[in-house]
Amino acid sequence: MLILVLGKGKTGSLVAEVARERGHSVRALDINENENAVALTAPNLAGVDVVIDFTSPEAAVGNMRAVLSLGGRIVVGTTGWYSHLNDMKALAIKRNAGLLYGTNFSIGVQKLFRLTAELAQLEGYNFSIDETHHVTKLDAPSGTAATLKEIILSVRPGIDVRINSHRVGDAKGEHIVTAKSEYDVLEIRHNADSRRGFAQGAVRGAEWLAGKTGAAAKSGAWEFREIFPQL
Repeated sequence: MLILVLGKGKTGSLVAEVARERGHSVRALDINENENAVALTAPNLAGVDVVIDFTSPEAAVGNMRAVLSLGGRIVVGTTGWYSHLNDMKALAIKRNAGLLYGTNFSIGVQKLFRLTAELAQLEGYNFSIDETHHVTKLDAPSGTAATLKEIILSVRPGIDVRINSHRVGDAKGEHIVTAKSEYDVLEIRHNADSRRGFAQGAVRGAEWLAGKTGAAAKSGAWEFREIFPQL
Protein backbone atom coordinates (compact mmCIF):
# COMPACT_ATOMS: atom_id res chain seq x y z
CA MET A 1 0.00 0.00 0.00
CA LEU A 2 1.01 3.68 -0.25
CA ILE A 3 1.71 5.45 3.04
CA LEU A 4 2.17 9.19 3.37
CA VAL A 5 4.33 10.04 6.40
CA LEU A 6 3.96 13.54 7.85
CA GLY A 7 7.10 14.55 9.68
CA LYS A 8 10.73 13.81 8.83
CA GLY A 9 12.00 13.99 12.39
CA LYS A 10 13.63 11.10 14.20
CA THR A 11 10.46 9.06 14.68
CA GLY A 12 8.88 10.03 11.37
CA SER A 13 12.00 8.98 9.49
CA LEU A 14 11.97 5.61 11.25
CA VAL A 15 8.28 5.16 10.38
CA ALA A 16 9.15 5.63 6.70
CA GLU A 17 12.05 3.18 7.01
CA VAL A 18 9.97 0.51 8.75
CA ALA A 19 7.13 0.91 6.25
CA ARG A 20 9.51 0.30 3.35
CA GLU A 21 10.97 -2.72 5.14
CA ARG A 22 7.44 -4.12 5.40
CA GLY A 23 6.96 -3.80 1.64
CA HIS A 24 5.02 -0.54 1.43
CA SER A 25 5.53 2.43 -0.84
CA VAL A 26 6.23 5.61 1.10
CA ARG A 27 6.01 9.34 0.51
CA ALA A 28 7.09 11.77 3.22
CA LEU A 29 6.55 15.46 3.87
CA ASP A 30 8.52 17.63 6.25
CA ILE A 31 6.50 19.93 8.49
CA ASN A 32 7.78 22.88 6.43
CA GLU A 33 6.53 21.27 3.21
CA ASN A 34 3.07 20.94 4.68
CA GLU A 35 2.63 24.10 6.70
CA ASN A 36 -1.01 24.54 7.73
CA ALA A 37 -1.79 21.24 5.93
CA VAL A 38 -1.48 22.95 2.52
CA ALA A 39 -0.17 19.77 0.86
CA LEU A 40 -3.09 17.62 2.02
CA THR A 41 -5.34 18.19 -0.98
CA ALA A 42 -7.51 15.71 -2.85
CA PRO A 43 -5.04 15.42 -5.79
CA ASN A 44 -2.08 14.89 -3.45
CA LEU A 45 -3.91 12.26 -1.41
CA ALA A 46 -5.16 10.35 -4.46
CA GLY A 47 -3.87 6.80 -4.19
CA VAL A 48 -2.70 7.22 -0.57
CA ASP A 49 -4.02 4.38 1.57
CA VAL A 50 -3.05 5.77 4.97
CA VAL A 51 -1.43 8.92 6.34
CA ILE A 52 0.81 8.62 9.42
CA ASP A 53 1.40 11.78 11.46
CA PHE A 54 4.42 12.35 13.71
CA THR A 55 4.61 16.14 13.67
CA SER A 56 3.59 18.57 16.43
CA PRO A 57 0.33 19.01 18.38
CA GLU A 58 -0.61 22.14 16.44
CA ALA A 59 0.22 20.68 13.03
CA ALA A 60 -1.48 17.36 13.80
CA VAL A 61 -4.89 18.97 14.31
CA GLY A 62 -4.78 20.67 10.91
CA ASN A 63 -3.48 17.50 9.27
CA MET A 64 -6.25 15.40 10.76
CA ARG A 65 -8.89 17.90 9.75
CA ALA A 66 -7.63 17.94 6.16
CA VAL A 67 -7.32 14.17 5.77
CA LEU A 68 -10.57 13.28 7.52
CA SER A 69 -12.52 15.94 5.62
CA LEU A 70 -11.52 14.16 2.41
CA GLY A 71 -12.63 10.79 3.76
CA GLY A 72 -9.09 9.54 4.25
CA ARG A 73 -7.44 7.36 6.88
CA ILE A 74 -4.88 8.73 9.29
CA VAL A 75 -2.77 7.27 12.11
CA VAL A 76 -1.67 9.91 14.63
CA GLY A 77 1.33 9.22 16.83
CA THR A 78 1.65 12.87 17.84
CA THR A 79 0.37 13.70 21.34
CA GLY A 80 -0.70 16.90 23.07
CA TRP A 81 -3.79 17.57 20.92
CA TYR A 82 -6.45 15.61 22.81
CA SER A 83 -8.58 18.64 23.65
CA HIS A 84 -9.65 18.32 19.98
CA LEU A 85 -10.29 14.57 20.15
CA ASN A 86 -14.09 14.71 20.24
CA ASP A 87 -14.15 17.03 17.24
CA MET A 88 -11.84 14.73 15.29
CA LYS A 89 -13.93 11.68 16.16
CA ALA A 90 -17.09 13.44 14.98
CA LEU A 91 -15.41 14.51 11.73
CA ALA A 92 -14.21 10.96 11.03
CA ILE A 93 -17.73 9.62 11.36
CA LYS A 94 -19.31 12.49 9.41
CA ARG A 95 -16.90 12.11 6.47
CA ASN A 96 -16.82 8.30 6.49
CA ALA A 97 -13.11 8.48 7.33
CA GLY A 98 -10.79 6.57 9.64
CA LEU A 99 -8.74 7.81 12.60
CA LEU A 100 -6.36 5.70 14.70
CA TYR A 101 -4.65 7.53 17.55
CA GLY A 102 -2.65 6.64 20.62
CA THR A 103 -0.39 8.13 23.25
CA ASN A 104 2.17 5.40 22.55
CA PHE A 105 2.42 2.90 19.69
CA SER A 106 5.05 0.70 21.33
CA ILE A 107 3.84 -2.87 21.87
CA GLY A 108 5.89 -3.00 25.08
CA VAL A 109 4.08 0.05 26.40
CA GLN A 110 0.76 -1.62 25.65
CA LYS A 111 1.82 -4.37 28.06
CA LEU A 112 2.85 -1.67 30.56
CA PHE A 113 -0.70 -0.29 30.39
CA ARG A 114 -2.15 -3.70 31.24
CA LEU A 115 0.30 -4.35 34.06
CA THR A 116 -0.48 -0.92 35.51
CA ALA A 117 -4.18 -1.73 35.58
CA GLU A 118 -3.34 -4.89 37.54
CA LEU A 119 -1.01 -3.04 39.92
CA ALA A 120 -3.65 -0.42 40.62
CA GLN A 121 -5.88 -3.07 42.16
CA LEU A 122 -3.60 -3.26 45.19
CA GLU A 123 -5.11 -1.90 48.41
CA GLY A 124 -3.12 0.35 50.72
CA TYR A 125 -0.69 1.77 48.15
CA ASN A 126 0.09 5.25 46.89
CA PHE A 127 0.88 5.61 43.20
CA SER A 128 3.18 7.89 41.26
CA ILE A 129 4.57 8.06 37.72
CA ASP A 130 7.96 9.23 36.51
CA GLU A 131 8.56 9.93 32.83
CA THR A 132 11.77 10.96 31.06
CA HIS A 133 12.05 12.16 27.45
CA HIS A 134 14.37 14.17 25.23
CA VAL A 135 14.68 17.91 25.80
CA THR A 136 12.84 18.81 22.58
CA LYS A 137 9.63 17.00 23.51
CA LEU A 138 6.88 19.61 23.41
CA ASP A 139 4.32 18.24 25.87
CA ALA A 140 4.77 17.53 29.56
CA PRO A 141 3.67 15.30 31.07
CA SER A 142 3.91 12.86 28.20
CA GLY A 143 0.77 11.42 26.69
CA THR A 144 1.87 7.99 27.89
CA ALA A 145 2.19 9.21 31.48
CA ALA A 146 -1.25 10.79 31.24
CA THR A 147 -2.65 7.47 30.00
CA LEU A 148 -1.00 5.61 32.89
CA LYS A 149 -2.58 8.03 35.34
CA GLU A 150 -5.95 7.58 33.64
CA ILE A 151 -5.62 3.80 33.97
CA ILE A 152 -4.83 4.02 37.70
CA LEU A 153 -7.71 6.42 38.32
CA SER A 154 -10.11 4.14 36.46
CA VAL A 155 -9.35 1.53 39.13
CA ARG A 156 -8.81 3.93 42.04
CA PRO A 157 -11.01 6.96 41.33
CA GLY A 158 -10.32 10.06 43.36
CA ILE A 159 -6.81 9.23 44.56
CA ASP A 160 -3.84 11.54 44.01
CA VAL A 161 -1.42 10.26 41.34
CA ARG A 162 1.63 12.49 40.95
CA ILE A 163 3.46 12.66 37.61
CA ASN A 164 7.11 13.73 37.63
CA SER A 165 8.36 14.84 34.19
CA HIS A 166 12.04 14.96 33.26
CA ARG A 167 13.63 16.21 30.01
CA VAL A 168 17.14 14.88 29.49
CA GLY A 169 19.34 14.91 26.37
CA ASP A 170 18.10 12.56 23.66
CA ALA A 171 16.24 10.17 25.97
CA LYS A 172 13.97 7.92 23.89
CA GLY A 173 11.36 7.55 26.61
CA GLU A 174 11.20 5.99 30.05
CA HIS A 175 8.11 5.47 32.21
CA ILE A 176 8.10 4.17 35.77
CA VAL A 177 4.93 3.39 37.71
CA THR A 178 5.56 3.19 41.45
CA ALA A 179 3.25 1.72 44.07
CA LYS A 180 4.37 2.41 47.64
CA SER A 181 2.86 1.16 50.86
CA GLU A 182 3.89 1.39 54.48
CA TYR A 183 5.79 -1.87 54.04
CA ASP A 184 7.15 -2.09 50.51
CA VAL A 185 7.60 -0.53 47.07
CA LEU A 186 6.74 -2.00 43.68
CA GLU A 187 7.87 -0.55 40.35
CA ILE A 188 6.96 -1.26 36.75
CA ARG A 189 9.38 0.26 34.26
CA HIS A 190 9.44 0.57 30.50
CA ASN A 191 12.53 2.03 28.88
CA ALA A 192 12.65 2.61 25.14
CA ASP A 193 16.14 1.86 23.83
CA SER A 194 15.09 2.85 20.31
CA ARG A 195 12.28 4.75 18.62
CA ARG A 196 11.89 1.80 16.26
CA GLY A 197 9.33 0.21 18.59
CA PHE A 198 7.05 3.24 18.17
CA ALA A 199 7.57 3.19 14.40
CA GLN A 200 6.73 -0.50 14.08
CA GLY A 201 3.55 -0.09 16.08
CA ALA A 202 2.45 2.88 13.98
CA VAL A 203 3.01 1.02 10.71
CA ARG A 204 1.20 -2.07 11.97
CA GLY A 205 -1.62 0.20 13.06
CA ALA A 206 -1.71 1.72 9.57
CA GLU A 207 -1.93 -1.75 8.06
CA TRP A 208 -4.85 -2.54 10.35
CA LEU A 209 -6.63 0.70 9.47
CA ALA A 210 -6.11 0.23 5.74
CA GLY A 211 -7.47 -3.30 6.01
CA LYS A 212 -10.87 -2.04 7.13
CA THR A 213 -12.84 -2.12 3.87
CA GLY A 214 -16.31 -0.91 3.05
CA ALA A 215 -17.99 2.30 4.17
CA ALA A 216 -19.22 1.06 7.53
CA ALA A 217 -15.98 -0.76 8.33
CA LYS A 218 -13.57 2.08 7.67
CA SER A 219 -15.57 4.87 9.29
CA GLY A 220 -14.79 5.83 12.86
CA ALA A 221 -12.06 6.48 15.39
CA TRP A 222 -10.09 3.95 17.40
CA GLU A 223 -7.46 4.16 20.12
CA PHE A 224 -4.38 1.99 19.65
CA ARG A 225 -4.91 0.43 23.09
CA GLU A 226 -8.24 -0.96 21.85
CA ILE A 227 -7.02 -2.56 18.65
CA PHE A 228 -3.42 -3.66 19.24
CA PRO A 229 -4.37 -7.25 20.23
CA GLN A 230 -5.71 -7.62 16.67
CA LEU A 231 -2.35 -6.79 15.07
